[in-house]
Parts: sequence; structure tokens; C-alpha cells
Amino acid sequence: MRYKLIFLFLLFPSLAAFGTSRESARDNIAGIVTRIQRADYAGDRATLQKCYDELTPFLENAELASRVRYWRGFDLWRSGINGFNESVDAKELERIFSQAVEEFKEALKKDASFIDAKVGLISCLGYMAFINRNEPDKMQPLVDQIMPLVEQAKAAAPDNPRLIWVLGPMIRRQSPERGGGIDNAIANYKRGLEICAKTKPNLDVLEPSWGKPELMMSLAFGYLSKDPPDTNEAERNARGALTLVPDWHYVRDILLPQIISTKMTAKKS
Repeated sequence: MRYKLIFLFLLFPSLAAFGTSRESARDNIAGIVTRIQRADYAGDRATLQKCYDELTPFLENAELASRVRYWRGFDLWRSGINGFNESVDAKELERIFSQAVEEFKEALKKDASFIDAKVGLISCLGYMAFINRNEPDKMQPLVDQIMPLVEQAKAAAPDNPRLIWVLGPMIRRQSPERGGGIDNAIANYKRGLEICAKTKPNLDVLEPSWGKPELMMSLAFGYLSKDPPDTNEAERNARGALTLVPDWHYVRDILLPQIISTKMTAKKS
């Protein structure tokens, strides 16, 4: 049997190379994805740009193309979100989100059942609508694209924690009579965390499994935004998010100081 295997590899050396190449591509992509997530939390937009470019050679990988497109879209999505913290020009942010939209659409073309690509698409269109909130002619077509996608995603994966996170701002903007408002948004994030607690983490780096830290961050922001603010719950959730992601620039350097400042002001009054 041993000699037969040797003969096969001598006759078809590409078979051995194929297996190695396939695993090498996956490993390389996974390494870039890990760097993208770290750069996102660190608010490192320069590294995000580098990682986006580094994924370009893998676009033609038929097996992994949908995931490569997703992570390129995710990269741009998070670059745009982080850009708000750096006061990046609104038109530049709109361009970044628009580019991310195209990546997510390409991911869905290659895998129509890939709900997380739809989640990213919904959020990026939402940010573009927010940027154009004072220009109804530009905003409304974006909203018209978002609503069918939301219904499709909710029907296919209502318990996806990342979908729940993305829906939070939409719930918050709606009136309480329509199931919206800050309290309903907080309840939405709590439900997401309950689902996370029951879900085993996906060990495949290429499959999106983020969400728990983001839900805790949004809960912290939600409690801080209440009238009056619930600074104890806000701080508890912010510190919980930092336990999961200690180097999260936004939570550590922006949100938590805001919570503590609000807390100190309340004590003085």
C-alpha cells in the first residue's frame, strides 16, 4: 500500500500540492481576518486598509470567495465606524460604506444564504442613510433598500446576535408605540446577550462569530443615554466588554471615560 501511495504522488504531484495550497490559502486568510478584528477594536484604520488590500489575491478562490468578500466588507464597515470617532469627512465615510456595500453584495452573490453578509449590508446602508439624514432624496432610497433586507434576515436568522446588534439603532429611533425607544433597544441587546450565552463559539475564524462584546458596548451606551442615565449599568457593561476585548479603543478611551464623567457629575449635583 505504501508503494502505491508513493507511485500516485509521483504520477500526480499536483494532488499533494493542491491540498497544501488549499490549507495555506485558508490559513493566510484567517491570519488577515484576525488582524482585521484586532485593528477594528484598536481603531487602527491604517492597518484595516492594509488588510483589505492583502485579501485581494484571494478574491478568485472559488471555495472561500464569499468569506473573503465578507471580511473585506467588514474591514471597510469598521473603518467607517471608527472614522466617526476621528471626525473623518462625511463624504469620505459615505464612500467607505458604499464600497463595503459592494463587497457584501458580492459575498451574497457567491452565497445567497450567508446571513452575516446581509447583516453587514443592512448596517452600511443604515450608516449611509444617517449621513444623508438631512437630504431626504438621498436618504429614502437607502431606507427602501434596508427594510426588505431586514425582513429577510429576521425571517432567516432571528437569533443571530450580530443581526440583533445591528437592529438596535433602528429600534431606538422608532417610537415606543411602534416597539421602539431606548428601553426596547436595551431589551433587544439583552436578548442578544442571552443568545450568546447559549451559543458555542465557532472555531472557524472565517465564519463570523463576533457580537457579544458589541452587544455589551451598546448596552453600556444605551444605559448612559437613558434619562436619567443609569451609570452603574453602563459602567458594568462597558467593563464587561473590556474584559472580553481589553484593547478596545472606543470603549476604553471614549465610552468608559464618558460614563465615569457622567457618574461624577451626578454625584456632585
